[in-house]
Amino acid sequence: MRKNYNYTRQKLYLPEYGRHIHEMIDSLLRIEDRAERTRQAKAVIAVMGNLNPLLRDTADFKHKLWDHLFIMSDFKLDVDSPYPQPSRQDLELKPKKLRYTQSRIAFKHYGKYAHQMVRKIATRQDGASSDDLLNIARYLRAKSYEFNNEHPNNESIARDVRIMSEGRISLDLSLLQSVRHDYHRRPQQRNQKGRNNQKRNNNRGKQYGKHQQRHYNNNRK
Repeated sequence: MRKNYNYTRQKLYLPEYGRHIHEMIDSLLRIEDRAERTRQAKAVIAVMGNLNPLLRDTADFKHKLWDHLFIMSDFKLDVDSPYPQPSRQDLELKPKKLRYTQSRIAFKHYGKYAHQMVRKIATRQDGASSDDLLNIARYLRAKSYEFNNEHPNNESIARDVRIMSEGRISLDLSLLQSVRHDYHRRPQQRNQKGRNNQKRNNNRGKQYGKHQQRHYNNNRK
């Protein structure tokens, strides 16, 4: 007995319709009369629509069915379709390859935008104000702390700004001393908050114990 495995059968272009629909379409290709072939194709379209009755109210439902009919026939079916027949080239169009910016980042711990901000301030005609320089220094210090988990010194920030600006910006070290570390909470504050939470939990435990003891005494009475 000859076994008929699926891997030996013809490839299904749209498996969701099943093999029987594909066999119906293959039989259409063997009909020589064009008018009869078109009539049989409309009957196959009706069967395909019955497989998905919930999609009949959607827009262009018939158009999709006719496109699927031509796809399952491997674009070999020649019938009078109410819609333009799709081509293999239209369905095999590949999207254009996206171009990604591969710009080199001089200081990765600061990020790409830090370098852009420094260069933009350096090219300003009116020069950089003290507020702009303080904001840049504060931003660089914050990003460096996020990357290295330690506070950078003012000399390294001034050196990096001078390199990123190609020598156009020179930060005053005395000006950098006024930059606050307000982006990071000090460890003493975190420890104090932890001690306060522990003390609050201990007080809740004591109050709960007193309530249970009072309830036990009342029941004994």
